[in-house]
Formats: sequence, C-alpha cells, structure tokens
Amino acid sequence: CHGGMPLGPQLASLEAHDPQVVVGTPGRIQELARKRALHLGGVRTLVLDEADRMLDMGFEEPIREIASRCDKHRQSLLFSATFPDIIRTLAREILKDPVEITVEGADNAPEIDQQFFEVDPTYRQKAVAGLLLRFNPESSVVFCNTRKEVDEVAGSLQEFGFSALALHGDMEQRDRDEVLVRFVNRSCNVLVASDVAARGLDVEDLSAVVNYELPTDTETYRHRIGRTARAGKHGLALSLVAPRETARVQALEAAQGQPLKWSRAPLATARPAQLPHAAMTTLRIDGGKTDKLRAGDILGALTGEAGLSGAAIGKIAIYPTRSYVAIARAQVAKALAHLHAGKIKGRRFRVSKL
Repeated sequence: CHGGMPLGPQLASLEAHDPQVVVGTPGRIQELARKRALHLGGVRTLVLDEADRMLDMGFEEPIREIASRCDKHRQSLLFSATFPDIIRTLAREILKDPVEITVEGADNAPEIDQQFFEVDPTYRQKAVAGLLLRFNPESSVVFCNTRKEVDEVAGSLQEFGFSALALHGDMEQRDRDEVLVRFVNRSCNVLVASDVAARGLDVEDLSAVVNYELPTDTETYRHRIGRTARAGKHGLALSLVAPRETARVQALEAAQGQPLKWSRAPLATARPAQLPHAAMTTLRIDGGKTDKLRAGDILGALTGEAGLSGAAIGKIAIYPTRSYVAIARAQVAKALAHLHAGKIKGRRFRVSKL
C-alpha cells in the first residue's frame, strides 16, 4: 500500500483478503489505520526498512504513530544504510532492548578512481558540464544534496545539450518510475538525483558518479561512489569541492587514510557542437500486468510484423497499467508506426515516445 495509488482499491483488498502481512509506506499505513481499515493492535512484528530514507522523506511522525498503535509486546526490526543521530533516537524510542547488527562491506574494496576538483560555488553548474565533457562517461549519476539543486542541475545540463533527467522525492511515483526506467535502459546518459530518491538504484556498468557537492558525512559519500564499481569493475568518482567544504574534505581524508587527488575544475562555457546521444529511446505502452501483457508479447509484436531485429530492442519493463520498451534510436520511428497501426496480443494500445 502506498500513496502513489488510489485508496479505494487498497481498502477493498484489505477487506477481501484479511492479510497476514501488509507492506506499505508510512503515510498510507497511517491513513488506513486512521480510517479503521487496518487494525494495528494485533501486529506482532513491525519492520522499518530503509529507515533513514523514510525520515528524509518526512515520515517521522507517521512512523511514531504507527509504532504507538501496534502491540506493545511486538517484535520490532529497523534496517538502515546509515545511522545518523535521528535514527538512533528513533530506535531508542520504538525498540525494546535491541541488538545491533552491522554488516560490513566486502574485504576487497572496489577499484574507484576518486578525483576532487576545486570550484567556486558560483560556477558549480558549469563545472559539472565541464567534468562530463572532459571524462565523457557513457552513463553517470550526479548527486545533489537538495531537491532544488537536482532540478537546477538537470536543467542546466539539458541546456548544455546533455541527455539528463532529474530524480527526487517531490516527484510523483509514476514520474520517478519513468525516469529510472529510461536511465536503466540507456535512454538517457545522465541522472541527476538526490540521495533519497536514488536509494536502491542498481545500474550495471555505471561509468561515473559526480558529486555536485560533497555530502555532509563520509558514509553517504561511500554509498554514492560505490555505485560505480559493481561486480569488481573499475569506477570513477568526481567530486566538486568549494572552500567552505574544508571540514568535509578533512573528515573524508581521515577516513580514507590517504591524501586526496586534486585538480582545478574544468568549466564548460558554451554548448558543445556535438554530444553523444543516448543509445536508446523509450516507448511507453498504456497497458501492463492488469492487461496480462508480458515482455514476450511486446517483443513478438516488434520482431514479427514490425520486422525489427532483436538487437534493436532493449530492456522491457512491465508495470500494472503500463509498459516500457527501449528501442535503438535509428529504429524508433519504425517501431512507433507499427505499434500505432498494429496490435499487441490481439489488442490495440496507446503508445507514446518519452
């Protein structure tokens, strides 16, 4: 149960199924409990997953209310990638005699080339574009500390001609889903994201991570850059650092136990004459699991009458009411024309290019 979906069907489902396990966002669970559609007094196990992310999204009050409604003798489990003071305070209040378990990272540290660039805060946006032009990563995530910066940086990169999309917690769930689909299937090269929204993002062969600004703690920095060196592959982490971030730099240097590699940030001053395009383009089909659509149905429609080769078709993602398919840029017009005129699994669906 989550707030991005209509309440009515969730109420009906709870009434019809009398579930033993309910998974939901704190806001929607709180709402259902207040409407007496979900009775929490009998809850024997309360699980808070990604607690730091939920607090970042403003769910502290709903979490406290949910915990207060549950059986006082319940078992409570709290999972969090980071443990700032606010998490420890919450844990003390809702957990009883907790046992803390820490899972250490793998002994073999990922091979990440970490480079740091001095920048005047006024020129951060030009510096991000300059780094992407200099290193030319095939795919990259630019991390920002605020949602406002995410929108501003994504807009700036788009003006420079980059295929860039924004991702943050203020966006509707459907919009976040579409951004992630497009980035994962290679329909955009640059994802500009907040830490909260990017949690759980898993991209194979992510070429680079760019820190628009250093995070306030070293643990978050480690989580950010670790995305670019999955499965033992080489990674690249590029960080912009302004003079006022000296304390963060010192903490990071102390944590790593070695000097940092410094350079002056390159600045992009004009839109380049040519930039590499994203390899794929995403088509959205207004039909999904509820229509019993499968990836094979979409693949068959494109490789059958449409005559596209399998190599021209990328990842296919199926959601309850919509589906997404990545198409090689040179074949998009052909695929779109066929899907507009033809059928999938014997039915016509509205199709649009994202």
